[in-house]
Amino acid sequence: MRRAAMGLRLKAAAFSVLLFPLSPFSGASAQDILTAAAPVTVKTEPVKSFQVGRDNDQFGKLTYLGGMELISADRNVGGLSSLISLKGGSEFLAVTDNGLWFAATVEQDADGRPLGLSNTRYTPLIQASGKPFNGHYGSDTEAMTLDGASLLVSAEGVNRIYRFPWPLTTGKEPVTGEIKVSPAISELRSSKGMETMAMAPAGTPLAGTLVVVGERGPGDADDLPGFLLRDGKWERFTVARSDRFDATDGAFLPDGDFLLLERRFNLRDLVGMRIRRFAAADLVPGARVTGEVLLEADYGYQIDNMEGLAVHVNEKGQTILTLLSDNNRSLLQRTLLLRFRLDG
Repeated sequence: MRRAAMGLRLKAAAFSVLLFPLSPFSGASAQDILTAAAPVTVKTEPVKSFQVGRDNDQFGKLTYLGGMELISADRNVGGLSSLISLKGGSEFLAVTDNGLWFAATVEQDADGRPLGLSNTRYTPLIQASGKPFNGHYGSDTEAMTLDGASLLVSAEGVNRIYRFPWPLTTGKEPVTGEIKVSPAISELRSSKGMETMAMAPAGTPLAGTLVVVGERGPGDADDLPGFLLRDGKWERFTVARSDRFDATDGAFLPDGDFLLLERRFNLRDLVGMRIRRFAAADLVPGARVTGEVLLEADYGYQIDNMEGLAVHVNEKGQTILTLLSDNNRSLLQRTLLLRFRLDG
């Protein structure tokens, strides 16, 4: 990319931040969140190198900034399935696969390198009836994204999209409504449903479009089902499935391109993770998209069941990716928070 074009893109991103303070790229939050949530003790252990036994920090267009393992005796600090970055990456909000909000302050340096966590807390998602989900029907919450003054959360199994007010000042705010999904989404496999959901930001080609990607298609050999919601109309596209990867989360970049986080876990491959980038211009109804692989990692890297991806832009104008793993509340797995900078 030419330097002049890069400058224009950064200026456009900065202008978007000023106009849209709830943009996931600015990481801005109008006020504190989850103020009524219960505090929980979480210790962290640094993950200094991404590749096991190597000090290399450069992985294609991504630079590894650092990471940490989250350790807690409370099993509710687990099953983390999606997150959004807030306040320039100094805070994040995550949702678990049994209907809990989890939030924490990220202690970080000027480059966004994570150093530790503080103010860790959690509280149940609240149904429209005022009762907590508490692992009940419809509480397998897997993805979330900001939509202006709303926070959208998808639930696997029931294939529903809940709408919560934003910001979640106390964390006790109930569901305010649902987004009507297309019949095709309703027919997704119960355990392979809406794992990925992202709202395209203002000022980008897909502005106002909600993108949903299913974890897996009807059969293991099928492509991943994709859906676009714009102006109340659902339309379909597909993501080429390869190497036995499943979709787990997604996020938009400041220029409008879409990132898809994928994982695999089986006896043949063991554990794996991949991030693909899709041009905004390619995400159109009827398309079959393949994308560009930004990062692929296997058991030779510090990964686990990677399920969460968030993007923000720091004060230096750098694009930062935050990844989070779901430990399935198992002693054999880890909850990892990893940070990368997208270069170029």
